[in-house]
Amino acid sequence: MKRYDLITPEGTRDLLFEECAAVKAVEDRLRSIFRAKGYSEVITPGLEFYDVFNMKSRYFPQETMYKLVDNKARLMVVRPDSTMPIARMTATRLREETLPVRLCYSQSVYRNKPSMRGRSDEIRQTGIELIGSSSGRAELEVLANALEVLSSFETEGFRLEIGHIGFFKVLLNRLDCDSDTAESIRSLIEVKNYPALNDLLESIGDNEVTRALKKLPRLFGGEEVFAEAEKLYSDSEAAAVLSELRETYERAVSLGYNGMITIDLGLVNRMDYYTGTVIKGYIEGCGDAVLSGGRYDKLLSEFGYDVPSIGFAVNVDAVAAAELKKVDFTPAPADVLVFGENGYEAAAVAHSRKLISEGMTAEIAVFDTIKETKAYAAKKGIKRVDTVSSEIVSETL
Repeated sequence: MKRYDLITPEGTRDLLFEECAAVKAVEDRLRSIFRAKGYSEVITPGLEFYDVFNMKSRYFPQETMYKLVDNKARLMVVRPDSTMPIARMTATRLREETLPVRLCYSQSVYRNKPSMRGRSDEIRQTGIELIGSSSGRAELEVLANALEVLSSFETEGFRLEIGHIGFFKVLLNRLDCDSDTAESIRSLIEVKNYPALNDLLESIGDNEVTRALKKLPRLFGGEEVFAEAEKLYSDSEAAAVLSELRETYERAVSLGYNGMITIDLGLVNRMDYYTGTVIKGYIEGCGDAVLSGGRYDKLLSEFGYDVPSIGFAVNVDAVAAAELKKVDFTPAPADVLVFGENGYEAAAVAHSRKLISEGMTAEIAVFDTIKETKAYAAKKGIKRVDTVSSEIVSETL
């Protein structure tokens, strides 16, 4: 007996009508923004060898990836991320391109997250990668693109958070703990679980570093964050990180999005992936970040091509769901329903093509009688029926 033939796998779902229209609208809007800035679109395979993601830094734990084998028994995964395949592609096929290389993409990623209820294992992403520049100008370009993207969404407001993974790494380097404890600290800071974080750090000891880590999730806001961070912990390395972040923040603010940009030193996601600036974007109507990214200067070196990079990805599904609350994406009915009398079916097809060439939407009736055709048109909200025989008769319903 079949058990799973009428449902989708956990973490996936069907999209119908207005949901499809909303997703398509978001993707098209983002593509337009990126192409206007000189970004060229690429598509990577949905299947990749496991080795692409099995890097020294273990960016993606193997339990989060969907795995399978090919006909040679080689381990493969369903693409869990777009940046790493693009890094692979750039290091091999685009190695001779003049730097910087500007790439954009729109494709799905698949991540297995069994501990999260209501999760989406299939996520449609559209994003950019600016590869080959360590300049602050590259950072500003990506931030400007992120702000333009967020402001383009059909929601009432947005917020861009900017952080720097370096400050957290400085504190961890001063802390005497193993890698598992460091990952636990990072995870608790990321989700802002203050009680559990305090308990863990108290078990390590009371010192300047643990006190700073306890307060790190609360270091968000405006210009005042820098002074607060300097009071918590200060040495030459930490000061250099804060100086770099301050410059990035001031440049972003100069773009004119008043009140929409904040500093968050608690942005510590994927610390072995990002090397500098990290960003997250939020919109009204969605509790989770819909945009995330940052600088990852060491990633391409793991594919044998040591060039700096920065980029971000947009969760298209989340944005589309938020926009559905504000905008009506219900597909409009056809302008005309074309019915061909017996013997005039081909003529009806030709007539529908003529209407379409004139900019109209034309549906061909598949019913045997005009009565059935008109009943269908009434139910679907189609206001005009054209009957094709030795002549063409148009009727408004």
